[in-house]
Amino acid sequence: MSHQTGIKPSEELAAFLASSKDGQYRVIKVIIDNEELVLADHKETNGTWEEDYDNCVLSMLEEKKACYIFYRMDTKDETGYRWLFISYIPDNCQVRQKMLYASTKATIKMSFGASQIQEELSGTLKSEVSLDGYGKHLVSKAAPGPLTDAEIEHKKVLEMETRTEIGVDTKSQTLPGLAFPVEEEALARIREIAKLSTTYVQLFIDMEAEVIRLARCEETSVADLPSRIPDDSPRYNLFVFPHTYEGDIYNSIVFIYTMPGYRCSVKERMLYSSCKAPFLHVMEQLGMEIATKIEIEDRKELTEDFLMSEVHPIRIVHKPKFQKPAGPAGRRGQSRVTGARDKAQ
Repeated sequence: MSHQTGIKPSEELAAFLASSKDGQYRVIKVIIDNEELVLADHKETNGTWEEDYDNCVLSMLEEKKACYIFYRMDTKDETGYRWLFISYIPDNCQVRQKMLYASTKATIKMSFGASQIQEELSGTLKSEVSLDGYGKHLVSKAAPGPLTDAEIEHKKVLEMETRTEIGVDTKSQTLPGLAFPVEEEALARIREIAKLSTTYVQLFIDMEAEVIRLARCEETSVADLPSRIPDDSPRYNLFVFPHTYEGDIYNSIVFIYTMPGYRCSVKERMLYSSCKAPFLHVMEQLGMEIATKIEIEDRKELTEDFLMSEVHPIRIVHKPKFQKPAGPAGRRGQSRVTGARDKAQ
């Protein structure tokens, strides 16, 4: 909310504004003089509003001097002609003048009749309030608001999610999320994981081609696993975790989604998150039994103990009941003697 200056229209200006809206005048210029809003200039109508515009408006603008301009359009409604209100405050005018004109703008609009103002235009240069500048203002006003980088990426993802082709090797919308196809070489290596004929497959999203591709496939131990994963870009990882649990030998397939926090771009984070569920659905279609699904930021978390706790989480068999804690030692609650007191009464 702006603070008003208390500056009011002069009697001459108030009278002129009251009688100037019948279509005779094309433009009215108002300035602040001696702490008062006064009529500075006005011009009558000659042609259409576009033909009159630059000749009327630009000729009234002065170097280093602020002003208000009311410019009459050719359109009308039930209240009368529609007007354009121009607030012209040059950058090189005095600071006090800038403050006065900025703070008095609401007052002059109200005095003129805010309901008759069709559009507002502000400028610090003549070019900004010229006919061309007014046209650019209308185009800018009609355009959608500016988006942040995150909103742009999110909008792109939403647009891609509208695809409805069906199939493992197509961009399918079978699940919530964004389903990119998996290249043949990657599918072949995934099938090897399912058969336990290899121990590690790493995949990445080719964002330009919109395809999930093979990054690497090799025999990997638990100790070497963290060094295989990049620490500056996201990856989908399939790892066969060999271990012994309660006397039995297991080769558990673990899905590991690594996302190194905000070192990745917004687009990467959104795409990998959106593609994860459809990609896991592809694994199920290939008959793969995934023991557990893990999502981490730091690859160093991938230790044998960590994987063991994820594959075989500790189950709490017996949950003890909550017991009310005992009160402080040596203290008793106040006794309630009622019988003798009742008899006394």
